[in-house]
Amino acid sequence: MAISLQAGMVVMPRSTFLQGYGLSNKSSFSGSAVGSELLASCGGSKTRMTVTSAPKNRAAVKSSKSDESETVRVGVLGASGYTGSEIIRLLATHPVFKVSVMTADRKAGQSLGSVFPHLITQDLPNMVAVKDADFSNVDAVFCCLPHGTTQEIIAALPKDLKVVDLSADFRLRNTDTYEEWYNGPHRAPELQTEAVYGLTEIYREEVRAARLVANPGCYPTSIQLPLIPLLKAGLIEKDNIIINANSGVSGAGRSAKEANLYTEICEGIHPYGITRHRHGKVPSAFTCCWKASILNC
Repeated sequence: MAISLQAGMVVMPRSTFLQGYGLSNKSSFSGSAVGSELLASCGGSKTRMTVTSAPKNRAAVKSSKSDESETVRVGVLGASGYTGSEIIRLLATHPVFKVSVMTADRKAGQSLGSVFPHLITQDLPNMVAVKDADFSNVDAVFCCLPHGTTQEIIAALPKDLKVVDLSADFRLRNTDTYEEWYNGPHRAPELQTEAVYGLTEIYREEVRAARLVANPGCYPTSIQLPLIPLLKAGLIEKDNIIINANSGVSGAGRSAKEANLYTEICEGIHPYGITRHRHGKVPSAFTCCWKASILNC
């Protein structure tokens, strides 16, 4: 018998837990791959993140998924970053999606579980370099690469692939505006007119029909979702809207930066981009549709 205490936490007898891995009560885990897997599943690994769900019988989970004909095969570019790993966690536990390709140039040949131990129990392919990725058996791609890198890679993908881009490269339709705020030329301007801004609560039907979706950034999403309905309904004043937004440091990615060290940011707030944050341009462009002005973002 297993007792559910709260979302993502299950208590069960040791014998039931081990049975899910085909082990007996007398099994020894010392130094074994299974031991490492169980340790990660129990939250025993302190290396990265904590496990988000109870360990599962992998064979049982696989057999319970939808029929193969209903499966959507997905590739994830930039799998070893925080965004990529979270996308994979969501996809790997979804009954319809199957992660078929994962790319990470610096981690090519490695398993994702070796980078993020909380994903060690998932049935995933090893990561490969982008240039070696085979997209012939993929239906859709999530691109989790940095802005500036994404443009040429997406332009080179097969044209029948659905693409969700999580960088900033296709959020601003005006390439001059993009180049001003991101300090470089846009190398795939022909895709700008095709890309759909992926704020699903506002543009659901457009997103449904799109081939290329530009996923909104963190600040624009948090700003637009409350403001747009209020502006459309005429419930707030349209002038001098003030936005006070805070983001977790994980939003800065995995690159080593002194300003993001634990000892630099612990129990504090680090202001940045004051009066000129690149994300401010996106909500400004959209709120202007209702003749609103953002005083500070």
